[in-house]
Order: sequence, then C-alpha cells, then structure tokens
Amino acid sequence: MSFQTPLTINEVINGVHTKKYLLPSIQREFVWSQEQIKTLFDSLMRDYPINAFLFWKVPKEKASEFKFYEFLRDYHQKDNFRNPKANISGNDDIMAVLDGQQRLTSLYIALKGTYATKLSYRRRDDKQAYPKKKLYLNLLCNSEDSGLEYNFEFLTDAEASAHDDGNYWFPVGKMLDLKEQDEVNEYLLESGLLSRQDKEKAKLANRTLFKLHKVIHVNPTISYYLEKSIELDKVLNIFIRVNSGGTTLSYSDLLLSFATAQWKNRDAREEINDFIAEINEIGHGFNVNKDIVLKAALVLCDIDDITFKVDNFNRTNMLKIEKEWDNITKAIRDALTLISSFGFSRENVTSNNLIIPIAYYLKTIGLPNNYEVSTGKIQDKRKIKKWFVSALLKRVFSFSPDGVLKPVREIIKQNGNNEFPLDKIIERFKGTNRSLQFTEDDINNLLYSKCGQGDTLVILSILYPWADLRHNFHVDHMFPKSGFTHKRLSAKGVPQGKQDNFIKNFNYIGNLQLLESIPNIEKKDIDFDKWLSNISSLDELSDYKKKHYVPNVALDFSNFDEFLMAREELLLKKLSEELQ
Repeated sequence: MSFQTPLTINEVINGVHTKKYLLPSIQREFVWSQEQIKTLFDSLMRDYPINAFLFWKVPKEKASEFKFYEFLRDYHQKDNFRNPKANISGNDDIMAVLDGQQRLTSLYIALKGTYATKLSYRRRDDKQAYPKKKLYLNLLCNSEDSGLEYNFEFLTDAEASAHDDGNYWFPVGKMLDLKEQDEVNEYLLESGLLSRQDKEKAKLANRTLFKLHKVIHVNPTISYYLEKSIELDKVLNIFIRVNSGGTTLSYSDLLLSFATAQWKNRDAREEINDFIAEINEIGHGFNVNKDIVLKAALVLCDIDDITFKVDNFNRTNMLKIEKEWDNITKAIRDALTLISSFGFSRENVTSNNLIIPIAYYLKTIGLPNNYEVSTGKIQDKRKIKKWFVSALLKRVFSFSPDGVLKPVREIIKQNGNNEFPLDKIIERFKGTNRSLQFTEDDINNLLYSKCGQGDTLVILSILYPWADLRHNFHVDHMFPKSGFTHKRLSAKGVPQGKQDNFIKNFNYIGNLQLLESIPNIEKKDIDFDKWLSNISSLDELSDYKKKHYVPNVALDFSNFDEFLMAREELLLKKLSEELQ
C-alpha cells in the first residue's frame, strides 16, 4: 500500500461520473445526512483536512472475480437508497473505494445529484412528501450556525430562486462548469450580483465564490492510499481495520461485508436487504434488522459458536449460510407469520431474538407450509405461543441472548420432529435468572400494566385468546377515561374521598378490554353501564360479560372501585391458568 499524488475534487467527481471509481460489495449503503454533507463542505471551504481515502486497484482481468456497485447519484429516502450493481465489462482496471464512500457519495450528490428526504408532516406514501433538493451556497451571508462559517443549504429550485438583499443561492454543482477563474468572473458579471449589493456584501460574494472554485478545481484535496493486492482476505482485513473505528458503521455492517464478499452464487447484500424489507411488512409490521438475520443464520445453520465476531463469519460458515439461505429465509418468514397470527408486531415484541428459536423449530420439523393456519397443529401452536409470551414477559432475552439461544436450540434439536418442547425448555431454565415460571407475585404484578405500555397488549393477548389481533382490535377503557376527572366524577356522584383513588387506577389493565374497531368507535365516551344496556339480547349480554371478564357487580361509575377489584380477581384466575 502506498500514498499517491492527491487529486482535486473535480478530478475524482469526473471519475465517479464515468464509473472509474466503484464500490466493492463489502461497502454498506449511503447513510450520511444533509447536515453531515453541509459540514463536509464547510470544512473544505475552511481548508480543514477531511482525512485520507483508501482506494483498491483491481486489474481488469481479475475484476470479474468480485462484485462492484456504482456510487449513488440521486439519493431518495424511500425509492433510491441502494447502490446499483456496476457493469464491469469494460477494458479498464477498477478503482474501488475501501475507505471514503460516504464522503465521495456526499461530494457527488452535492455537485451532480439530488437529495430527497420525507417531510415530517406528510404521509410516507405521498409522492410529494419527498421533494428533490440540491446543495446551494449563500453568497451574501455566512451561516447562523455557531459551528459553521459558510451558509450551505439543501433547497428545492423554487426555494433557491427567492433572492433578496440578504440571500443569493448559488447552485454548488454549477461550479463544475466554471473551470477557469475567468469563467467565475463572467458569472459574477452576468448575474449582476455584485452591482446590486453594497461593497461589503459584494466582496463577500466574490471571495466566497472564488474560494469554492479553488476548493473544487485547484486544491489537491483528495489524499489517498492505493492498495493493489488481489487477495480478498487481505482486502477484507484492511477494510475491517480502517472502518471498525468509525461511529456510524455497525458491527453487523462489517459482518455483512464478509458475507457479501464470500458468497459465490448470490449477492448477499441484496438478498439480506430485500429479505428484511419483505419480512418487516408481515402483519402489522416488524422491526427486524441485519443483526437478527445474521444471528439467525448462525443458529439455523447449527454453527457451534453463534457469537457476533468476525471469526464466525469465515468463508466456510458463509458458504454454508449461502447454501441454506432459502431454508433460513422461509423459517424466519414462517416464524414471523406465526407470531403475527398471535397478535404481535413491532409494537409489542420487545426482543427480536424471540423469533429465532421459533424459526429453528420450524426448520427442524421440515418447514411445513401454512403452519400458522394448520388445524392439526393447534396444540403445538399453543405451546409455542405460551413459550413466546412467557419469554417476552419474563424478559429472558434482556441480556446475553446467546445464553438462551444455544440451550434452546440444543433442546429442540434433541427433541427431533416432535411437538414444541415447552416443558423441557421450562425445566432447563428452572431456578435460574431466565426462569419461565410465574409465581403468584409475578402474575399479580402483571395487573399493574397500563394502557400504552408494551406488555399490556401481550397480557391482553393471553386474556383474549379468541381475538385475532392481526385485525382491527383496539385497547379500550371499559369505564371511559374521559370520566376520570374530579369535576366529572363529582357530577356522577362519586364521593370526594374516592376520586383520587379512581383517577389513580383507571388506566390499569383491570379497566381495559379488547374491542373490535367499530364497536370501540360506537362506544366512545359512553358510560359502561349505559353502553351495556344497548345489548338487548340476554344471551348476547351474558356472552359479552364472559368474554370480557365482567364481574357480577353494579357497573355505575360510583362503584368503579368494587368493579376493578372483582374484575382483577377474574383476570388473575385466567392468567394463572395460562401461565402457571
């Protein structure tokens, strides 16, 4: 590896544009924000160093042995955030960027491309929510940000056209056309900018524009080292060394880099990213990331050491994962589909590690199709749900998840093609700090869950096993929460001495039920006893009270304390039956 003669930004941008510079498959996606790009350009204008780059020269006769991607040219947060595959059928050597992708992509987008992110107040599926913006430099005033000197902003063309005495927005990419200083002078004269400003602002505009010209065309800013080795292991190790100290590159990005570089027949980055996008749309949506998919791959391939470290993502293991990829993805997909059928989503799954043992079990029993709706697997699914809910409520994955994943995997493996080994798993962790057994105190504590907390919907899913939470069920206050103010409680005849206690307790699970969306909308703020009086059929009323654990006590507002105590007894009985 040797240090090379530095290049100007213009030279490198031309190289990116003509696809002289590409990205090796070990690189991750572009992640820099508009603020980071503005800071980068401010640093360039102030002659601050932006660190050296690392390029990798791959001879054209060896290029076909590797995968390469083009630089992102127009970033769109929803529709264009992945690098396209590069066509390397040309006759030139490849210059791949090992270190500096984020900076070079930022330079290219700022000078030749656009940057589109969602407006916070618009819907994600609204096409107008992602206005395309370019980088502009205000020639008439400096930045108001105390940490910056130059006033760079990403603006739409309409926003940038609004010139006044204090603002003249110069499109930064225009500087690529102004190669000579004479052309900068001509631009200033033809724009009439200097003649319309007072002396100080004219001097600032002149000085700022010529500084930008120097930054783009004159200064040899891009200092870089060049690596010429074609040994992939060496290149990977160099990549790890130069990137592992960064703050935005996650460890899973580095591990994914190994998979990307070592798979033979698939593009690991595309496969994994596409798969994550797919499974996160199952049901009401999940929040699975690369870490979970990579961890699941280690577990489902029966790789002995499943810890997250580079050594475990060696070539042998990566090729095994590639060979098993279709089974791995089906197992994870089916596990999430099953979990979704239990009523869970990103809203109430507090640890995605819970997905992995279910996926491993489904893979062990042969990945049966449509398992989640199979009538012959009802008892098996009940066992899986009980394990899932228990592990979720007991927080068994809250620390060192490998301490659960490995023994559970071993139990499932030894159990063979039998039903889910719930009892064996419970027995394995009995008496440990990962116990799945619930004491009376544990169950009593569940009643202190409140509306809006993550565990509340989990507990309600136990109390309402008949409710298919994939559909529109709402968490509803049986005694409407709007009634729990001192003024309204007094109007309902609740004694002053009870009111504070009522207000303190109305949000607990004892006053919560699951209702379909339409009945919940109809119920609104109607008092509970009056709403029940609308059910004319005695059989329907009896069925409702049984399904919703309504105790046989007076249901007027003044009797809320007795109702709450009586209903909590019914809930405790059901929770004890299910969890003990």
